[in-house]
Amino acid sequence: MMDEAILNIGIGQLALTVLLILLVVGLSFYEKLRLTKDYLVGVVRTVVQLFLVGYILDALFALNRWPLVLCALAVMVSAACQAGVGRLKWRQSRSRLFAGMGFALILGTGVTLFVVTRIVLRINPWYHPRYLIPLAGMIIGNAMNGATLGAERFRSELILRKNEVETLLCLGFDVRRASESARKSAMSAALLPMLNSMMVVGLVSLPGMMTGQILSGTSPLIAVRYQIVVMIMISSAVALSSFVMVRFLTRSFFTGAAQIRYEALH
Repeated sequence: MMDEAILNIGIGQLALTVLLILLVVGLSFYEKLRLTKDYLVGVVRTVVQLFLVGYILDALFALNRWPLVLCALAVMVSAACQAGVGRLKWRQSRSRLFAGMGFALILGTGVTLFVVTRIVLRINPWYHPRYLIPLAGMIIGNAMNGATLGAERFRSELILRKNEVETLLCLGFDVRRASESARKSAMSAALLPMLNSMMVVGLVSLPGMMTGQILSGTSPLIAVRYQIVVMIMISSAVALSSFVMVRFLTRSFFTGAAQIRYEALH
C-alpha cells in the first residue's frame, strides 16, 4: 500500500505547463520550423478534447447505464473507422472501406474485450464504465493503427509484386496462395510497432497507463500486472483486426475469376 497522498494537479499548476509550450514555440521560431501554428492548435485541441472527454466520462461513470456505455463504444469505433479510412488514399469506395474497417475493429475489439473483461478481470457488472471504456479506448486506437498499417502495406506489396502474383495465378494457384507473401508482409508491418514496444517495455520506457497508475498512488506491483494485461490485449486486438482487414481487402483487390483489380489498387 502506498503511504503518500495522491498529488492533485490544480488549474494554476496545470497553467504553468505554458512554460514548456513556450520552450517548443521558441525552438520552432529559432529553427524556422514553421510549426508554431500547428503546435499551438494541437495544444488547444489537446486541452479542450481531454477536458471534454473528462466531463463525459465523469457523467458516464455516475450514470452507470449499459445503453450509454454501448453508445460510447459505438461512437469510439465509428470515429476510429473514419480516421483509419481517411489515411487510406486510394480509389476504393469509402463506404466499402469503412465497412471493412468497422468489421475488423468490431471483431478485434469485441473478442479481446470479452476475454479481458469477462475471463481475466471478471468485472461486475459487465458494462462497468470505469473499466470497459478505458480498456476499449486503448484497444480500438491500437487496432485502428494496426488495421490501417496492414491495409496500406498489403496494397503496396500487391503493386510491387504484381508480376509475381499474376505468374502464380497463371500457374493455377488460387488467390490465397498467390497473395500469401503480400499478406505476410502486411501482417508483419501491422504487428511490428507492437512487437518493438514489447521488446523494450520497462527497459527503455514506462507505458502511459502504468505511469499514470503509479502517479495516482497505485502500487507499482499492481500497475505492472495491469500493464501486462494491456500489452497482451493490444497485441491480440492488432493481430486480429489487421488479419480481418487484410482478408477483406483480398476480396476487394481480386475478381471472382482470380484476376487483380488494378483499378482498386490506385
